[in-house]
Amino acid sequence: MRKHLCTLIAAALVLLLLASGAAAATLDGSLVILYTNDMHGHAVADTKNGTMGYAEIAQYKQDAAELGASVLLLDAGDPIMGMPIVNLDQGANAITFMNLAGYDAMTLGNHEFDWGSDNVLRLQEIAEFPFLSANVYNTADGTDFVQPNAIFEMDNGMTVGVFGLTTPETLSKANRALFPGLSFMTGDELYACAQAQVDELQAAGADLIVCLGHLGVDDESIGMRSIDVIAAVDGIDVFIDGHSHSVIPGDVITKGEGDAATQTLLVQSGSYGMNLGVVIYDGETLTSGLIPAAQYDAAVLPLTALLPAHEDEMVAAEVNAVNDAIQAELSQPFAVTEVLLNGERSPGVRTEETNLGDFCCDAMLWAAKQLVGDQVVASIANGGGIRASIDVGDVTMNDMKTVFPFGNTLVTLEVTGTELLEALEVATFITPDALGAFPQVAGIEFTVDTTVPFTQGEQYTNSTYYAPLNPGSRVTIATVGGEAFDPDAVYTICTNNFTAAGGDTYGAFAYAYQQTGYDTYKALEDALVDYVTEVLGGVIAVPYDAPQSRITILQ
Repeated sequence: MRKHLCTLIAAALVLLLLASGAAAATLDGSLVILYTNDMHGHAVADTKNGTMGYAEIAQYKQDAAELGASVLLLDAGDPIMGMPIVNLDQGANAITFMNLAGYDAMTLGNHEFDWGSDNVLRLQEIAEFPFLSANVYNTADGTDFVQPNAIFEMDNGMTVGVFGLTTPETLSKANRALFPGLSFMTGDELYACAQAQVDELQAAGADLIVCLGHLGVDDESIGMRSIDVIAAVDGIDVFIDGHSHSVIPGDVITKGEGDAATQTLLVQSGSYGMNLGVVIYDGETLTSGLIPAAQYDAAVLPLTALLPAHEDEMVAAEVNAVNDAIQAELSQPFAVTEVLLNGERSPGVRTEETNLGDFCCDAMLWAAKQLVGDQVVASIANGGGIRASIDVGDVTMNDMKTVFPFGNTLVTLEVTGTELLEALEVATFITPDALGAFPQVAGIEFTVDTTVPFTQGEQYTNSTYYAPLNPGSRVTIATVGGEAFDPDAVYTICTNNFTAAGGDTYGAFAYAYQQTGYDTYKALEDALVDYVTEVLGGVIAVPYDAPQSRITILQ
């Protein structure tokens, strides 16, 4: 049966009639898919920043069911890694909360691998729902790492087939050393994998086929994006996406013409619980939209009323109890900042030098000198590893663990000037667009000329990124360690253990790390704490009121 697709725009289109006053809306016989993506540990509602938590999500699922719908609650990856409430136990709390909320399935995002493949399997044992990913497999024997798909027989008689896809960028965006026995299908192999999943689910009698993907739509991911899969694969009715933190209430992508035309509905809810995604299927027509955390929208999900406290009380009690205990432990102030430290994504640490980037790199460089010696002359932090801003006022350990949530350690290594230039060139290859690899620095002054196109050279081993064909065409380094840059010099620098091992775009560091890398096992957040207390006297102020002109971007 050909499915008709439409999308909801704000409150202009009401799916089902809401009569005035107390008359009840109905969803009898409909399938309602609620979805989240990139929650990153935002388990508790935050009214200040406009995010909902798992108690609110649980209540929405119950509300839709009470109106007669058959409901699936899905997650498109990265529920873990970000906030202390899920970081301190390596994601277990996130999965426990998702159990309480009634999730039916999730796909694996790249951040599920931040604590290694063994931890993924540990979390799957905790979960009361399947982890889905069809394109991740055990290298040794080609077997699936986790369940590739699931078939749901709904109360309304519909059969829904769901399969998962995980971004191949996991090879670059997580520490490869933590999942050495896994491979990720990409390119044509990824597309063939997705088509095989569709064919299998169609053969099983699925009325609706959903790809639960963590691929995204960013330009840096060309060839591995949800839109690339949709273009190459026939039969996906709904693609629930994640990874790029995009807000896509519902894009209808049409392939072919006339009677041969097929359509796929692409959706993504943003991130952090800013929105709850909704897809409704009545057996003939697909509609979609987003419920903002800050405002219930009857045009998206026609509920009879919004409860004064729209949350499941049991789930709220469980989540809040865990959060309160953690906050009490981490919320004792140890310092104060007189300036707002900018850790935003864009414009921010992924696009330009920021005062928080300067502060973090200064702390890393100082700590490395204390541990290794004054031969360490510079530090580099990938902007994607800095996850939050720090507001003016008291600074707590909770702030530190939110800024540096990944449990990374401080590493030193020796690189040639040529290797350093290559690393900076590829880490800024799409600047001024945002990139997690964007280098915040201390002890280095460099310029990026964005008017010069980046030209790919050879692909890095075990990476989705490419070396620059002509290092130095876009980036010029003025000084390193206060001295004029020398491409033939050998510099001792510090960074985190992720980028040192070649993570993100930093393939130029991989060989040097193998030969000269030294892991101090100093946690990055501890380096920040020590720097503030021992060097800054507990007060962050000038010169961190503004970026310090270490990076120049020409446009």
